[in-house]
Amino acid sequence: MKRGVLLKYCLAKPGATQDEPWEGDVVAKVGGKIFAFIGDGKTVGLKCGPTRDDADELIARFPKDVTAMAYIGRFGWNSVAVDGKIPDDEVFELVDASYDAIVAKLPKAQRP
Repeated sequence: MKRGVLLKYCLAKPGATQDEPWEGDVVAKVGGKIFAFIGDGKTVGLKCGPTRDDADELIARFPKDVTAMAYIGRFGWNSVAVDGKIPDDEVFELVDASYDAIVAKLPKAQRP
């Protein structure tokens, strides 16, 4: 999957915005909270479960293509390769789940 396709998909979500909080690291946010770390486009960082144990289920399915993210992995964030080994439809579903998880934690006044 190309970086532009992934970014366009993320930004099509209600209330989604693009930001670059660190030089060269593009993220997609909703309500001021990150739901996807796009970065260089080779991987996407996504919230894959409320706990590390839940997020580890995806690693078990794709051990060579999914890893726990540095620093925030303990909170259920994974780095997912988008080079075609994981079907694009599944990557889009993971983006949807990450977006939904972040929106659910936003105060009602900030939800799109």
